[in-house]
Amino acid sequence: MTETVADTAAGLPAYPAPRAAGCPFDPPPVLRTLQTEKPVSRVRIWDGTQPWLITRHEDVRALLNDPRVSADSTREGYPHRSAAMQGSDPAAQTFLTMDDPEHARLRRMVTAPFAIKKVEALRPSVQQIVDDLIDTMLAGPKPVDLVEQFALPVPSLVICELLGVPYEKHDFFQRHTKVIVRRTSTPEEVAAANKALTDYLDELLADKLAHPAGDMLSALATERVATGEMTRHEAARMGTLLLGAGHETTANMIALGTLALLRNPGQLALLRETDDPKAVAGAVEELLRYLNITHSGRRRVALADIEIGGETIRAGEGIIFANDIANRDPDAFPDPDRLDLTRPARRHVAFGYGVHQCLGQPLARVELQVVYSTLYRRIPTLRLATDFDEVRFKHDGIVYGVYELPVTW
Repeated sequence: MTETVADTAAGLPAYPAPRAAGCPFDPPPVLRTLQTEKPVSRVRIWDGTQPWLITRHEDVRALLNDPRVSADSTREGYPHRSAAMQGSDPAAQTFLTMDDPEHARLRRMVTAPFAIKKVEALRPSVQQIVDDLIDTMLAGPKPVDLVEQFALPVPSLVICELLGVPYEKHDFFQRHTKVIVRRTSTPEEVAAANKALTDYLDELLADKLAHPAGDMLSALATERVATGEMTRHEAARMGTLLLGAGHETTANMIALGTLALLRNPGQLALLRETDDPKAVAGAVEELLRYLNITHSGRRRVALADIEIGGETIRAGEGIIFANDIANRDPDAFPDPDRLDLTRPARRHVAFGYGVHQCLGQPLARVELQVVYSTLYRRIPTLRLATDFDEVRFKHDGIVYGVYELPVTW
């Protein structure tokens, strides 16, 4: 009898895998087992296909920087995260899932505002946003949901200011972004959410063409659209990507990082009591390593046969990089399951690696440095206002975090 794909996949570990009960900050136990016993191995994903899973830190960095590995989501064998992503319109593809030279061409159009010097110039503005939100929390009733009152507004206000999107629309774009990053969303739901966001930004770009300002969308409109380098619709899709990525990931990191610190009071004290910017920056890197909220892996497909870890990945086979367990690799980070804010952790792969590493990482770092150096200093008695067991985690999301975080002081 002929063996089917489903038969072959049946005995493989499912990916993404469940986390252990009571260990919401740690990667799934099966990933540790694979990293120890079979660091390059096949897994079974939602559609029954069997991509390779890469779990060692050294291997992840090597392959993410390997030209024989493609990020192009339209290639046969690419391991899509969900049915919605597999069924998405190829015309809506962004530079995140393209290869060079097209990836580099499009990415260059939006690189300048995220350059380190440009982002550092935003630090006083980010500080003002953080302080204002804390002032509002302190003046209001308690307990509060830190996600709604602080974690979401901080990066949303920053990215709106940077792009030139009215913050008054935050409920609209946050609602649709949640649909896009939920693994259980149907293809129709994701398509509708993407269309709503793109249509809105398309209209906004039309206004920027007529009345340009000093924001990023105005620059795209006047320097790229008006010159014919890209269509207004293409610019709108670019804006949709930046708007969603610019608030969703950082918001989850703020809330989840706060919860992790509240569960590690000794580490929280180190951060609360320091005024050393280098110590704060190092703490941010360790939290990024330890939590690694992009917990469904980075997806690629092999362009040629690749020998690694005693296995041969054939051309056309899918590859998933489990960056969460790679950041817990004991060969790269001794005692990796311990949160240690004094650890040199900058070599983590939370932002990816190679040409596709996260464009917005300088901005995310500044936002997190300002938040983590301010929130616990200004509210030194911050604590959970519910039992830890009652906190709901985003196990169903592409980006990991908590749905709400009730806190008081």
